[in-house]
Amino acid sequence: MMADAMTGGARAERRERSVLSTPSRFMQPRLILYAMTFALVALGLLMIYSSSSITAMAAYESDYNAAYYLQRQLLFGAIGLVAAAVVAVSDYHLWVRYLLPAVWLASVVLLGLVFTSSAGLDAYGATRWISIGGFNLQPSEFAKITVILTAANVAQRYYEDYSISFYSFLRLMAAGVGIPLALIVLQPDKGTTIICLVTLLVMGYLAGVSRRALGIAVGIGAVAVLILALKDDYSRARVLTVLNPWKDPYGDGYQLIQGFYAFGSGGLFGVGIGLSRQKYSYLPMAHNDFIYAVIGEELGLAGTLGMLLAFAALAWAGLQIARYAPDLAGRLVAAGCTSMIIIQLLVNICGVLGMIPLTGKPVPFVSYGGSSIISCLLLVGFIASVSRHSSLPDTVFDERRRDWSLSTGDVPADEPTFVGEAVPRSARGFTVVGGGLSDTSPEGIRAARSSLGSHEGRVSVDRSGRRRIDLGPSASDRLRSARGNGNRRG
Repeated sequence: MMADAMTGGARAERRERSVLSTPSRFMQPRLILYAMTFALVALGLLMIYSSSSITAMAAYESDYNAAYYLQRQLLFGAIGLVAAAVVAVSDYHLWVRYLLPAVWLASVVLLGLVFTSSAGLDAYGATRWISIGGFNLQPSEFAKITVILTAANVAQRYYEDYSISFYSFLRLMAAGVGIPLALIVLQPDKGTTIICLVTLLVMGYLAGVSRRALGIAVGIGAVAVLILALKDDYSRARVLTVLNPWKDPYGDGYQLIQGFYAFGSGGLFGVGIGLSRQKYSYLPMAHNDFIYAVIGEELGLAGTLGMLLAFAALAWAGLQIARYAPDLAGRLVAAGCTSMIIIQLLVNICGVLGMIPLTGKPVPFVSYGGSSIISCLLLVGFIASVSRHSSLPDTVFDERRRDWSLSTGDVPADEPTFVGEAVPRSARGFTVVGGGLSDTSPEGIRAARSSLGSHEGRVSVDRSGRRRIDLGPSASDRLRSARGNGNRRG
């Protein structure tokens, strides 16, 4: 019984803290983060089913099941949700400090397996996937998270803890971040490389890296990206396609042009959910890389802008969580994860709109892909972990607020309450505290009453020896008395 009581008390204390001791600056961004993530995942499930149903019904690989891709996305989403919940509940310091070596080693091993003939899979001019248990896994999607955690760890140690020197900072960054990025570049996966580099620039700016150093890094990164974009025929063809997709409308420019047709057909409010015409084998990868074009066709400009607003709200929530993080590592983890989601979104949208070469990166939460949805939900899990483990120094008001309790049942009869019974004014008395008699015997009380003199009608002494002042009848009693006298006079 005592153990049950102690357990109940612990639950009550946790409930009080969750209700009373979470400031709105922490709770509001966290709730918006959850709501926007749920909305985007729900939109993705709807659009994946709409854009892939025709293709799935006509394919032997999907067993002619219209909901094939939807069912798989639901499975991957459930796995990602469980993984994100585990990360969100755990302290992000556990991942940044203690589990980082294991996470880094696992990422490097998986990236290395991509190049083996037994596990690696070639697709679309690159080797990015490995086959595990009948599922295709893209290690670079998870290596992005490793890059963020590693950069946050090294920056915390150098800029805030002062536990390493500048040369140690450079060596750790070169090894911890450079090796995973090099393996990603060798696949080659230019889209993920660009996303990681821009995310690192954002984290460096927030960590306090000088503008001169950031400018040099931007210049070096731009040159590296340009070299990657022009180093082989496949990459050069993508650059030329962006410059003039109509030069080869049935070859390299076909997918981009069909995406333009989808946007043009949608108009302001779209043709309606499920009524896309481009998904009838006209638009390749409609449920994956080009799902934004299908959204533009079925939901119109309003739908595409609505999706962007949801991402904008998610970005605001993530940056607010980063703003109130308790240390530099928390700020960099929250800001890095948020930046990576938004940068990947912009890379996809700019590619679909023909503003940059296509990179094959999906829309976070929305496009079909098991590795993509799991990694994006993990990013949200790390942002939520920073939010859940953020706190401010206690003030005197926090101490008083913790003394409050929540009522979980009936209040015992012997405990006082804040609400008492109404007492008429005529029954109220004014007690002079500290003005009692030293002699409360009957003789002392008679002597005190005789000493009241002319005030005997207004001041009295009760049996306990306290003096009481009679305030007279209340206003309602005087009004009734006046009305009664007036009636008698009439």
